[in-house]
Amino acid sequence: MKKKFNYGYSLPPWLKTCRDICKQFIIPFTIFQGIRTFFIPTTFDVLLLAVFLLLAFAYHAEWI
Repeated sequence: MKKKFNYGYSLPPWLKTCRDICKQFIIPFTIFQGIRTFFIPTTFDVLLLAVFLLLAFAYHAEWI
């Protein structure tokens, strides 16, 4: 019989806390990075903005 994993409950408490803190800060970081990328577009800034956008979408869709 296969065991079904429920990752939301199998995480240690410190990792849940870290995930919740990241969830609170990802939107302000994404907005700041978007403004920074608009004024000073470098390759690193564009890639960082893409990572922040993917993380924000993953948190919103509850994939993480």
